[in-house]
Amino acid sequence: MRIYLQGELGSGKSTLIRGLLRALGVQDRVKSPTYTLVELYVVSRLNLYHFDFYRFLNANEFADAGLADYFQGDGVCLVEWPERAGDLLPEPDLEITLRYSGEGRQIHARAHTVPGEQCLARCREG
Repeated sequence: MRIYLQGELGSGKSTLIRGLLRALGVQDRVKSPTYTLVELYVVSRLNLYHFDFYRFLNANEFADAGLADYFQGDGVCLVEWPERAGDLLPEPDLEITLRYSGEGRQIHARAHTVPGEQCLARCREG
């Protein structure tokens, strides 16, 4: 599962991921991987990879970092700033966009695949 989060700096991408990981039972400190590029969280037997590509100046940095294999496995890839990897990333299952709205935030989610549609449907039910 690939979930890409887009939005301006400070719009809540890391906060949303932190909340998701907490809801899944992650007890460890959840930090943004701005400098490490990826943080791994294990829930039961599921690997959740939190990526932050904010520091990429161009898509070649994604290729140079050797991160492509993460997106081919069974884990969940949560990606902040996916646009900075250009077209080197595979299509997301779910794309989430956060925008400022007055003093709050507005969220828009769009599924690109059947697993993404299923995930979105479950979110709407809960």
